Amino acid sequence: MAKILIVDDEPRIRELIREHLQYAGFICEEVGDGSAALTQLADSSFDLVILDIMMPFMDGMTCLREMRARHINTPVIILTARGEEYDKLAGLEGGADDYVVKPFSPRELVARVRAVLNRTMPRPEATSTTMAFGDLTIDTASHTVRVSGEEVSLTPKEFDLLVFLATNKGIALSREKILQKVWNYDYFGEDRTVDTHVKMLRGHLGACRSYISTVWGIGYKFDPDAQR
Repeated sequence: MAKILIVDDEPRIRELIREHLQYAGFICEEVGDGSAALTQLADSSFDLVILDIMMPFMDGMTCLREMRARHINTPVIILTARGEEYDKLAGLEGGADDYVVKPFSPRELVARVRAVLNRTMPRPEATSTTMAFGDLTIDTASHTVRVSGEEVSLTPKEFDLLVFLATNKGIALSREKILQKVWNYDYFGEDRTVDTHVKMLRGHLGACRSYISTVWGIGYKFDPDAQR
């Protein structure tokens, strides 16, 4: 059973989220600001964090950046009262896996939670599988990626994106297809979500960044052989 940390300074919002998630079968804990969230994450293991952006003491973006700086790669869904593109992209570029704009539908939030957990939680039947492409190796069982022998720290979303691209080596994939397969939905996401995560993933891959090529007018293709 997945364990979720709810981070919001409004008690009524935390209660609303907790009630719907518990009804859906999840275990929930709550805190009221980013600093308390970091303490909780250091002391306990969580499968997902629902993180409000606008909070006192330590806001959500600062908390998110600090999480990733500390290599806490727990998946994060951010909550924001602002729906402008800048706010969404800032959260995604900061390492969030998804976002929900307030006021939100509790059913939509639960659906997004399920989608993120479906991608990131380990499955008992998983077997060790390693993919190697030049200086890049991907182990889908241990969720580790190495570039030139050095381990690279990726968020769960970035890892899923890399695996999907690598599994479809040489195939031009549309942004819509990537949203459907990596995000597990085709009506919540936006093309910029894919673009932002590809940009972040390339940054992590360093010398292997060129393995992911842009197919203009379509999307992206994993094609390491073309770079040699």
